[in-house]
Amino acid sequence: MVSSKTTSRIQRDIRFVPLAEIAADKIIAHMSDPRMALHMPLLEGSWDQAAYDRFMAIKVRYWQRDGLGHWAILCGGAYVGWGGFQKEGNDWDYGLVLRPEYFGLGMAITRKALAFARSDRRISHVTFLLPPTRTKLGALKRIGAIFVRQITHDGAVFLQYRLETA
Repeated sequence: MVSSKTTSRIQRDIRFVPLAEIAADKIIAHMSDPRMALHMPLLEGSWDQAAYDRFMAIKVRYWQRDGLGHWAILCGGAYVGWGGFQKEGNDWDYGLVLRPEYFGLGMAITRKALAFARSDRRISHVTFLLPPTRTKLGALKRIGAIFVRQITHDGAVFLQYRLETA
């Protein structure tokens, strides 16, 4: 069990920065890791410069459209992954894609992101779309997220959970 003092220090070390601050080769290497595809049913094909360029163009469009989107996530100055809030219809969907060596930081990052969501008047609730391969859902339930339904998004099946933030 991680102490609250350790968790607090880790959360202080976590920073959300623009994705463009991370070198393309780091994100390409991250998304090319075969372990990423295990729980990302929409991740297809190899990640190269063209895939990175498409990814970044989409992320920039979300920021322009909604004033919010995905960030790069740093911990202690190191790039640990990307994630944040992306508008999907009337929902703000929270996503988190960590480099495998940083999977253990997921809840600390999520707590910090949810603190951001609770302080943002636009976000009355957050949804989480998880593939059925994600079977360890206790932490999600402990933070108060409730199962809503099974949905299909871009041809893949996901389990949708919802957390009220207001």
